[in-house]
Amino acid sequence: MPNIVAGLKRVVAEPTFPILIALCGVHCLNDLLQAVITAMYPMLKDDLSLNFAQIGLITLVYQIASSVFQPLIGYAFDRRPFVRSLPAGMCCTAAGIVLFAFSSNITMVLCAVAMVGVGSATLHPEASRITSLASHGRRGMAQSIFQVGGNFGTSVGPLLVAVLVAPYSRSRAAIFVLVALLAIRVMKPICTWYGGWLQENRQKRAVGSRTVIPRPLSPVKTWCVVGLIILLIFSKYIYMASITSYYTFYLIDTFGVSIQTSQLCLFVFLFATAAGTLIGGPVGDRIGRKRVILVSLLGTAPFSLLMPHCNLALTVAMSFGAGFMLSSAFPAILLYSQELFPNKLGTVSGMFFGLSFGVAGIASAALGTLADTYGIATIYDMCAYMPLLGFTAVFLPDLSRKVR
Repeated sequence: MPNIVAGLKRVVAEPTFPILIALCGVHCLNDLLQAVITAMYPMLKDDLSLNFAQIGLITLVYQIASSVFQPLIGYAFDRRPFVRSLPAGMCCTAAGIVLFAFSSNITMVLCAVAMVGVGSATLHPEASRITSLASHGRRGMAQSIFQVGGNFGTSVGPLLVAVLVAPYSRSRAAIFVLVALLAIRVMKPICTWYGGWLQENRQKRAVGSRTVIPRPLSPVKTWCVVGLIILLIFSKYIYMASITSYYTFYLIDTFGVSIQTSQLCLFVFLFATAAGTLIGGPVGDRIGRKRVILVSLLGTAPFSLLMPHCNLALTVAMSFGAGFMLSSAFPAILLYSQELFPNKLGTVSGMFFGLSFGVAGIASAALGTLADTYGIATIYDMCAYMPLLGFTAVFLPDLSRKVR
């Protein structure tokens, strides 16, 4: 903990720290809007008489829209940077939220979540790229600051839905367009700073001073490692999908809690992911990404395996432990991937954000079908074993150096 505090002090002293905080805030507001979608699933299921397979289809469309566009957008903006990319993506998200609030059938819902997915696909690779550029070498700490904003927004979303929407009607979700407008305002200093950085970088390229960083591994070894990372992402996001899409239904079905109570319990899990994310990046700076990935995924297993066999209070406690351990993995995975391809930050960020979204979407659709057939409790018995795949992290080469 003293090392983390010391690292945070060094980051705070950098002139770009306000940009990192703004990026954290934007990520928070963006992911809050995404969380509104999943938090409203119980209301949507009742309003439109949907089954679990249709709920899974909604998640699949949202996640696939995001996963397909993220690597494409990351690649496109690596080649031709666009200063106003973040506000453009948020405008698409805002339109999707309004359409979702007033959707009267499943087709409109699918169109709405696809728009939110495209907006998210724009923000994640671009904001992650800018975070790395503004990090001044403290990439683990900077990425954790960025990621914790998203996790905090995800945790607050269900809480706000429970207070502002659940007691009334689904159309009240349109109020969240104000969150999108606030996000666009917060993006202004980020765009200004990024525009200045791009101008400076163009000048450096004009005089031939551009630096190309060599890859740490040979091409064959690099793609073998990418295969391992994909397996680790499957391990994390299949289990995460079982919680974010179906945890509220599990609590309602197993313990008979109300929609509001189930959303508060989801908040506990998602708040734990925010706390864990803040730890994962800076610890990775100190001890290496590989160790963080290994400990994070395997450390989730005891909580995930116990959770389906606990009473309500212990279930909530186990969910907190699982969320805390699991969430520290993604900053380490993302930074590890960027270290493999140090000259393609946007492309790599888009590819792995997109992959994580795609895996979560496909998993949600498959788990929804299984829940309709075998019951909601079954998917928790099955998914509880997914974090055990984290043992494959032992085969990752150690790329990182201690950041002092």
